[in-house]
Amino acid sequence: MKISLTLIVLATALVSTVPMRADGALTPPVPVRTVAPDYPNEMRRDGVTGLVMVTCLIDEQGNVAETTVAKASNEAFANPAITAVKKWKFKPAQRDGAIVPIKVTIPIKFTLND
Repeated sequence: MKISLTLIVLATALVSTVPMRADGALTPPVPVRTVAPDYPNEMRRDGVTGLVMVTCLIDEQGNVAETTVAKASNEAFANPAITAVKKWKFKPAQRDGAIVPIKVTIPIKFTLND
């Protein structure tokens, strides 16, 4: 059996936690560098899969800051997900052409594939 990790990284999968203003056009941040999380050995050995929703602030430079786990199907996946997301880099969000910080939630999915 081949074991691999599926990482959901679509820009459309980023869920903004900042409400849109009626008068402002928001362009969401776009990942330009992603890092796959390490699959915990015990979870891999036992065939356990999972999903972690990581909420973070993407700052004006496109760096990830203020990470928290919004939801995790298994706590063993939480730290690897946060560690990986902290290494990501984004094209920053823009509102009306100006670069702005924004909070987003990123789904990280851990799966085993044959």
